[in-house]
Amino acid sequence: MTFVEAIAAKRDSETLDREQIAVFVRGASDGSLPMEQLSAMLMAICCRGMDSRETSWLTDEMLHSGEVWDLAADRPDAVDKHSTGGVGDTVSLILAPLLAAVGVPVAMMAGRGLGHSQGTLDKLDAIPGWDSHRNRPETLALIDSCGAAIIAQTDDVAPADRTLYALRDITATVPSLPLIVGSIMSKKLALGAGTLILDVKWGSGAFRKTQAEARELAVALRAVALDAGVRCEALITDMNQPLGAALGTACEVREALDVLGGGGGQQLREATLRLCRETMVLRGWQAAEADTALTKALGDGTALAAWERMVVAHGGDPNPELLALPRATIEVEAGREGVVAACDGEDLGRVAAEVGAGRRRVDEELDHGAGLLIHSRIGDRVEAGQPLATLLLGGREVDGERLTRRIRKAFEIDDEPVDPPVLILGTADDVLC
Repeated sequence: MTFVEAIAAKRDSETLDREQIAVFVRGASDGSLPMEQLSAMLMAICCRGMDSRETSWLTDEMLHSGEVWDLAADRPDAVDKHSTGGVGDTVSLILAPLLAAVGVPVAMMAGRGLGHSQGTLDKLDAIPGWDSHRNRPETLALIDSCGAAIIAQTDDVAPADRTLYALRDITATVPSLPLIVGSIMSKKLALGAGTLILDVKWGSGAFRKTQAEARELAVALRAVALDAGVRCEALITDMNQPLGAALGTACEVREALDVLGGGGGQQLREATLRLCRETMVLRGWQAAEADTALTKALGDGTALAAWERMVVAHGGDPNPELLALPRATIEVEAGREGVVAACDGEDLGRVAAEVGAGRRRVDEELDHGAGLLIHSRIGDRVEAGQPLATLLLGGREVDGERLTRRIRKAFEIDDEPVDPPVLILGTADDVLC
């Protein structure tokens, strides 16, 4: 069977065999298949899905398309974390130094922006001098020197994923469950930390729009990890509105610094602390003991000091005054009084990406001063003319009036009181859909 026939088979909802999946993954890693055919197969998988066996084969082929580091063999205490993507999700920037501050080493292979979400590596690139490109010995050295390594996927680790990840971003195939599982777990298992915490998002700003879809993904991801012998827990958290107030790169670094210094937004702080606690419990801590240690680190400056050590170890300058600023700002005001009843997180994320915090082409440079600041959340009462958000403009040419209308439309304002959504639903076992 030719690969064109394999594409047609998946297009028609047929099950692929392992060899067809191997050809697909090999074609992505060594360039033996053209981008048109890779994109066509991504779309067929996105529209028709894969069963659990196909997904397992896809993950394994992607995992073994390159090097397998197995960091647990040398640093068994190191932990890894992954979020399935959202808006204003600054958790990774806070979690890594915070866990390092309490003696839990972190090794994280992070990604760049995907779809409407801003990527951890893009945010860290806003720090002058930061270098995420590390090999295995250098990653081990970072863990030893500062307690946390946040690195980019190397050319030799899951190379098939690197190609497919970029194609998914520009072909509207990001939300596919098997493609998400294959992408996440091939990198996580290739890195090989012994403990993994997963933050699976659901809602308007997530790639999984319902609780049932999020639980399905959480169960699938955790099953792959446990089958590989990795300690793993998966939390399901709300993404019906941005988690933090900042959507962008430099602005999210500033928000991370606020939380690490003992302040910051309540929701971002709450989500980060819960993920840290669950990670520490996986490593043998008691929950109450973990909470006490984390709160102390945020309050006494230990967490902020760990951030500065991490930045310096990665080649960066921790001086926040060096972070990029917007060239101009536009205040987006509420058109009427009332209560914020809903907030389209995905649309707000796309606005932030359009002004410079995301890519419209694979090779497009980001504008680290650009983004969006959110001032109102679901359940808040607002007055007519009160700022809902601030648009941070960079060097890209954009239609400010159109984006202002789009931001205002993302906020649904009603007359009746609205309860804020529950931020943390629990683990995959707690959420029954």
